[in-house]
Amino acid sequence: MIYWAPLLHFYQPPTQSHGVLAKVCKESYRPLVRVFKKHPESRITVNMCGVLTEMLADHGYRDILKGLEKLGQRGQVEFVESSKFHAILPLIPEIEAKRQISLNKKTNLSFFKDSYRPRGFFLPEMCYSDETASIVKGMGYEWVIVSGIACQGKWPMDYISTFKLGSGSIKAFFRDDIISNMISFKNIDAVGFVSRIKELAEGKEDAYIITAMDAETFGHHIRGWENIFLAKVYEIIEDSDEVKAVKISDLLEKFPAVKARPPKPSSWSTSNEEIMAGNYYPLWNTPHNNVHRLQWEHMDLCLEIFQEAEKKKDIEKSVPFFNTARGTLDMALHSCQFWWANKGRMWNENLINKGLILQEETMLNSYLAVANSGCKDSEKKRCYNKVIAARHIAGKIRDEIVS
Repeated sequence: MIYWAPLLHFYQPPTQSHGVLAKVCKESYRPLVRVFKKHPESRITVNMCGVLTEMLADHGYRDILKGLEKLGQRGQVEFVESSKFHAILPLIPEIEAKRQISLNKKTNLSFFKDSYRPRGFFLPEMCYSDETASIVKGMGYEWVIVSGIACQGKWPMDYISTFKLGSGSIKAFFRDDIISNMISFKNIDAVGFVSRIKELAEGKEDAYIITAMDAETFGHHIRGWENIFLAKVYEIIEDSDEVKAVKISDLLEKFPAVKARPPKPSSWSTSNEEIMAGNYYPLWNTPHNNVHRLQWEHMDLCLEIFQEAEKKKDIEKSVPFFNTARGTLDMALHSCQFWWANKGRMWNENLINKGLILQEETMLNSYLAVANSGCKDSEKKRCYNKVIAARHIAGKIRDEIVS
């Protein structure tokens, strides 16, 4: 038997417009829920970033949330944990990474209730580092899913990789990048997919394959793909004694854990050449991208000023400003502003600017928290000088946008 464990990643940035969200819900999210309901034998692992969970509720799409919750109750859907605002966890401070994870859990528990029992973890953009895996393990999760390019050694199809992290260990599941990308770019049909995975498992009594991609692939990026591909696969394998759809955590009970080397730092968009060059997260922080460099300089100052505010919110007048800064910083860490800052590949001036505005709002309110605190004038002046420096960097980013 070959076990197919598909994962779908649901996410929209905090800067998303209602119009785009409405279009994605109509074309993708609602049709996907319908497919799963129509095929009770279907199994799927779902990562729902908490920012999207709240957006769906606030914009009138609670039916999608209720549908996923019911599918979870029926055992068809398994939820995994993640970062609420889709921050690239290896690139932000540990304290902020832990907060993003805690916020995600709190948000999704409030909507999905008992259906939300995550055992595994989806790293946004599958950006892996040992340090981030240690955080995930320390917060109680059993496994992470990473890109296949991160695998060191034999490709695991009939065992589950487990590796040491400090005094403990964690399991890793590897996405089949080749097949996942074939599905994502419509380079394979349902019949071809089933045939392909049977070939891959040839000679093995039991084996598994994991595919993972954006949920928006189905219906939004590729019109009708939820029926043409996904529903068709479920129909083909419905009564099969060779292929069965499962949730990723189901594999823990079906295959042995074998000690292996930890995954390589990488993302699901990183090439071998980039890994060898130490450029692990190229679409979000690459050395030769001047906009990335400026964005992270600005973010570092944003975090420094916020940390000053956190230490100095000592009187009632400063607390509201700090609370505003806290909520805005959570959103300001989202990944899309960096992803869209790749000239010649992915480039969107407005989405870069929207992320920058969130950082600026964080700094403004952080500084106001300091300015309205009881700290010394010299400390307020030092903090304001950082605001001036950040303003200069923001100007350089906008110069890059318009040049």
